Amino acid sequence: MPVLRSNPYHPVSQRRLVLGMAGRLTIAILLLGAAVAFGSDTPASPVRQARIKDISSVEGIRDNQLVGYGLVVGLNGTGDSQQTTFPTQTLVAMLLRMGVSVPATSIRVQNLAAVFVAATLPPFARPGTKLDITASSAGDAHSLEGGLLLMTPLYGADGKIYAQAQGPLVVGGYSVSANGNTKQFNHPTTARIPYGAMVERALPSEIAGMDKFSILLNDADFRSAEAMAKAINTELGRPAAHAVDSRRVSLSVAAGEEIPLLLARVEAIEVPFYPRAKVVVNERTGTVVIGGTVVLLPVSILHGGLAVNVVSEFQVSQPGPFSSGTTQTVQQTRVEARDKPVSRIELKQGATVDDLVRSLQTIGASARDVISILQAMKAAGSLEAEIEVL
Repeated sequence: MPVLRSNPYHPVSQRRLVLGMAGRLTIAILLLGAAVAFGSDTPASPVRQARIKDISSVEGIRDNQLVGYGLVVGLNGTGDSQQTTFPTQTLVAMLLRMGVSVPATSIRVQNLAAVFVAATLPPFARPGTKLDITASSAGDAHSLEGGLLLMTPLYGADGKIYAQAQGPLVVGGYSVSANGNTKQFNHPTTARIPYGAMVERALPSEIAGMDKFSILLNDADFRSAEAMAKAINTELGRPAAHAVDSRRVSLSVAAGEEIPLLLARVEAIEVPFYPRAKVVVNERTGTVVIGGTVVLLPVSILHGGLAVNVVSEFQVSQPGPFSSGTTQTVQQTRVEARDKPVSRIELKQGATVDDLVRSLQTIGASARDVISILQAMKAAGSLEAEIEVL
């Protein structure tokens, strides 16, 4: 599927203020025919086959989120500043538990940083299972490079401790400052610790003795649910599954049947999958992802650009000879407007999504222009797909 990305804007030296999104204006979209779908004379695309485990999950067998608050020590002067008070309070409380009483005013915290720690507890995790964790700065630390996370309890949604985290941090970036110049790569205030946490409490997720399960589709669809139930019954040779609604398929367990073996067989079954026609748009990054099942109708697109720039320049005004005036800085402002010729795209019967993207690239449309055009096509009824804006 094609992905379009826009280039970031570069600052200009003369304080330019560009009015309008990317200096573009979608003039008109004219629908030539709304009754004939593209590709009607072409053979239908083959049905997609997918494993049940890839498009669904078993109800109750899921991950759980853990979070904690801790301290990172051993930083080389890149920790929290003195204005961030809660790292100092945390350190004083920690030292007091260890039998050391230190006044908070006498502690300098440049070599430590307060962090929030996040982890995911997988299903059926037992005490001793190791987890990957991510630590992110909660204060104004410049970098966590070289730091060591002290023992941090990780809590679940019920407020109970399920794991303990500790270990040296692995940072995927850096930040270097010298003489007022700063060079930064990625985000040095976020780090990971592979296998940095150990499970201390197991979640109650026993499946022994259960006589029924629910399989939940990731994307609700009645046709996919019916196809999944039919495929399961065919594989097991008995009416074990039936579709409850567009997302849930009920699965019954026969007497004496081993549940892990049953779920393993069911998850490995390949079923026909019917994904929704969808166009995903990210307004922040200018990313457009168009699914292969998107259907287009005959359409003509007129697209032009109107760029309006307001340019401010500062000039020096000198007084006349032998006058008592003073030199002053005067701001001069001028407005520039440039209207580009209209570009036309005509998509006839049989055109594909790839033809649309190529045509838009040919006229020089940016990713944000494509977003506006796709939204207008959807409003005009010439784009048979769901537009999801991230």
